[in-house]
This record gives sequence, structure tokens and C-alpha cells, in this order.
Amino acid sequence: MASILNDYLNKRMGILDLQNELQRLIKDYNKKTGRYLFIYASDINKGSRGINVSMVQDDFYNIQDILRETKHKKIDFYIETPGGSGEAAEEIAKFLRKTFDEVNFVIAGEAKSAGTILTLSGDNIYMTDTGSLGPIDAQVKIGRSVVSAHDYKEWVDLKRAEAAKSGNLNPFDAVMVAQISPGELYGVINSLEFAKDLVKSWLETYKFKNWDKTRTNGTNVTLKMRKERANKVADMLCDHTNWRTHGRSLKIEDLQEVLIIERIDDDAKLSDIVYRIKTIIRLIFDSSTVYKLFFTDNLKISKTFTVSSGNNMPIPNPFTRNKGQQKQIDAVELDIQCPKCKKRHKINGYMDISSTQIKSGKLPTNKNIKENDILVCDNCNFALDLKPIKNQVESQTKRKVTFK
Repeated sequence: MASILNDYLNKRMGILDLQNELQRLIKDYNKKTGRYLFIYASDINKGSRGINVSMVQDDFYNIQDILRETKHKKIDFYIETPGGSGEAAEEIAKFLRKTFDEVNFVIAGEAKSAGTILTLSGDNIYMTDTGSLGPIDAQVKIGRSVVSAHDYKEWVDLKRAEAAKSGNLNPFDAVMVAQISPGELYGVINSLEFAKDLVKSWLETYKFKNWDKTRTNGTNVTLKMRKERANKVADMLCDHTNWRTHGRSLKIEDLQEVLIIERIDDDAKLSDIVYRIKTIIRLIFDSSTVYKLFFTDNLKISKTFTVSSGNNMPIPNPFTRNKGQQKQIDAVELDIQCPKCKKRHKINGYMDISSTQIKSGKLPTNKNIKENDILVCDNCNFALDLKPIKNQVESQTKRKVTFK
């Protein structure tokens, strides 16, 4: 991994170069495997900044829109996510199973919680030594806290048993229990059972469908054995007491006894491609405002967070820039702060004129704005996507704006 990272760092690639390299690697993967690679990746680190990097219903809409007309029959779904909506995972899985004859998942980073649920809907799981899945116990909001559904249900059951035995609860527990509504309690139970039901059904139908012989003694596998194994895996992954923390990283060796997982590192050429993909994704996230990627060999969609202008002030109203005897031009001047190094950048946006007119009129522009409205900080090389700000200006002014 270090040599791959150094290789790319020494090339000093910009954000557009990194995105092009990611698509080149996808093509290499497709050629090597004969399958179709789709990349869905979220920047888990940006989640700590208040950006919603979780798997959400909108991700399903994007995935469905990108893949619904594909002619490919086998898909390898590369996934990096901290988790999110189990309902969104269900929607994505149903769509993939309906669209493709074979659905596989590639894990080189973290695919936690709802990401693990989705992964278990596949025919095959391909993992690197760096890849990890996680417990699938639902996380539910109780009061001001987000807690494990399994832990919460276990606590409630314990308090019920104590009350049945002694006839009362200690004052602290009584206060806590009084804050729990029946609706919240049933919501917790339903969230937990929802995850279990999905995993049991998918494992039995897809992952274990070709499991014909046991590995130890070659015994013929029956439908009953597949069902029992699916139940065992679901119960194990939902049992928070097994893993102690929802963020626990479960590696190949943690799961190999109950799941058949293909180890990517056993194929030197394939593992080099996958590790390069993982590295490029990390470089894109670390060097830009991008927090979510949807990539194929011929399509790239990036979600970026908005960098505010000024000190969280509203977008300024357009002012008139007088060009002597020439036509007056309306403009906005934005003060953008780099989220990485905090350097401020002055940006001029011109209303209702083209890039060609800006150049012919020799209007001042920020030289750090590159192709596709990407501002590259000249202090730390961080790439800021100006399109969200551009959309904000156009929405407020009801006019088209051009930066360069």
C-alpha cells in the first residue's frame, strides 16, 4: 500500500487526473475479471464534520438511474460506507438482483452496518486484507442518543426481569424506563428484526445457493442446513454482545468460518488493481470537497459539500462592473475559505455572459479555477467544487453565473 500511495503522490495528480485514473483502473478490473465494476464509496472521515455520508434513499435513486439500462449481466459492486438506512440497502439489493444475473461485492475498505446488510445480498464476496464488514444491529435514536437496538432491547428485558423478581425498580432505572414509550420499544424490536430478516432471506437465496458440500467432510448440504446457517450468521452479526461495539471491523478471518469469502490478495494482479482503486478513492476524498462517489468505466458522479462564502454570510447581490464605453457587466464577488488550510480566495462571478466573453473582455478571474468549476487552493492543493455555490448564486439571482 505504501508504494502505491507514494507512486501517486509523486505524480502530484489533480482532482480531475485522479478521477480519470479511477476510471482507467475500473477498465483494467473489468478486463481482468470479465465482470462489470461499479464503485459506490463514501468518505467516512467527512462524516465527523457533520456531512451526511451515510447510505440514504437518494443513493438508491442514483444507482438505479446509472445502472437501469445496462446490458451487463454480472456486476461487482465496490462498496465503502459507514452504514445508514436498512431500507435503502433493501431497495438497492432488490434493484441489483432484478437487473443482474450475478451480483458480487468487493470490499477493500469499510462496509459497515447497512453496508454489511447489502453485501450479504450478493452471490460472492471478494475482500482484501484491509477490507472489513461490521455488526448489523440497528442503531436507533432514543431521546438525544443513538444506541444499539440490540443493547437497548437487552437492557429493557433485564429491567423487566428485575421488576418481575423484586416487584419494583431502583429509582434511577424507574426514571429511565418511564421515558420509553411503547412505540419506541416496538420500533427498536422491529428495527432489529428487520435487519435479521433481510440477511436470513438473502443468504439462503443467494450466497448459499451454490453451497453443495461441507468443507470439513464433504457432506451434501440440504435446504435445512442452508436455512440454519443463514439464521446463525444473522443472529451472530446482530448480537452486539459478540462484538462489543457497533464500529467493530470484521475481517476475513472473523467471518470465514460461516461465510465463504474470496480473498483478493491471493491474485497479485487483481489485488494491485483493487488496492490502487482504494488508494485513488482516498486521495480524491482527502484532496477535495467530494464526499460520495458513483463511478463506472464511462460515467462519474461525485457529491460535494458546499463551502460557504465569507463568514457564513448570504451570497452578495450582483454589482455593476463598468468597462468604460463597453457594455456594463453585472458580477458577484465571493470570498471562499479553503476548509483544509483556511486560506481565503477571492472569486469573481459574471452574470449572463460566457467564458469566451470573459476572456475577450479581459475580465479578472481567479487563476486557481480549473476545468469544470474546480478551485484548487494554491496553498495546500485542496480541490473545492464550486458548483454548489454556483447553483446557490443562480438560485438567488435567477441569473446564470460564470467564474472563468
